[in-house]
Amino acid sequence: MATPPSAREPAGTLDVDRSDPEYRAWLAEAVRQVQADANRSADTHLLRFPLPAAWGVDLYLKDESTHPTGSLKHRLARSLFLYGLCNGWIRPGRPVIEASSGSTAVSEAYFAQLIGVPFIAVMPRTTSAEKIRLIEFQGGRCHFVDDPRTVYEESAALAARSGGHYMDQFTYAERATDWRGNNNIAESTYRQLALERHPLPAWIVATAGTGGTSATLARYVHYMQYATRICVADPENSCFFEGWTAGDTGVTCASGSRIEGIGRPRMEPSFVPGAVDRMMKVPDAASIAAVRALERVIGRKAGGSTGTGLWSALKIVAEMLAAGQPGSVVTLLCDPGDRYLDKYYSDAWLAEQGLDIAPYTATIESLLTTGKWPGAAGG
Repeated sequence: MATPPSAREPAGTLDVDRSDPEYRAWLAEAVRQVQADANRSADTHLLRFPLPAAWGVDLYLKDESTHPTGSLKHRLARSLFLYGLCNGWIRPGRPVIEASSGSTAVSEAYFAQLIGVPFIAVMPRTTSAEKIRLIEFQGGRCHFVDDPRTVYEESAALAARSGGHYMDQFTYAERATDWRGNNNIAESTYRQLALERHPLPAWIVATAGTGGTSATLARYVHYMQYATRICVADPENSCFFEGWTAGDTGVTCASGSRIEGIGRPRMEPSFVPGAVDRMMKVPDAASIAAVRALERVIGRKAGGSTGTGLWSALKIVAEMLAAGQPGSVVTLLCDPGDRYLDKYYSDAWLAEQGLDIAPYTATIESLLTTGKWPGAAGG
């Protein structure tokens, strides 16, 4: 006898007998496969950004680019798959569908292939060929829409037509991750800081696409009763900062972010504004200046979202120096820069976009050479 679907089940969930032995065996094996991936790859390196020891302030980057699919979104995809499987939403032979043209789609395609179900990424027709290649390399299929604003509705409709499951990262990201611990990004970071001279960071800086990472970090900090504060750095053409400052979760903006992976035209349901302590609005040119500075300092290319967080982290370092406050600051290296060579590392692209990174590069160089941030460091 088939189990009636719950009213909470997303559109497209297939009504099957959850007690069927074949289904239960498939589910157990799928969960085992996803958990085994966590055992292999959940911990990532914590890198030091070199600052003078005499400053008394240390800066670290949690390097999420070392995951099997190369980005922070690997954690999210793993959590979403476990959430969907354990809720009975992901079924054998039925597709998983996601509204994403970026790193989340790459990571979800990986997990779909791991457990043997089809994966379809719904994306704008203008998506770059490299992103399409990465999704297809992981076994996914791309479904294009002409209007980027319709990706949510088309994903839900495609799930309904196919009997598949619309993963909906923007709704479920904040609830799919076990924010109390279980080797999530917050617990891992604190464990890796344990032997540092400032093991409890004064600040952790995150960026927001779904909002799930900042929610996990902030909830863990509050749960553990740490004094650490959480700052979310938001790029241009994103509405999280405006919604947070105005206390309006319904705020929207017209254009899309140039910093891929973060920034949204609406405040997504997974963003938890009440959990974070501070937000900064970061110019796109500052984000790009920061990732180029990162390469000069540690020899690593990173994506633009890393630059958005790094700019804010450096600003906080400057504030701590000015206040004579010792401590540590942590931000994230979200994904590798080789995905963006034709954008953030291309002077021609900068010129085409009308972006001048020189003033922001000078600001970073001033901090790193003199310990001072030109003008006020607040924001």
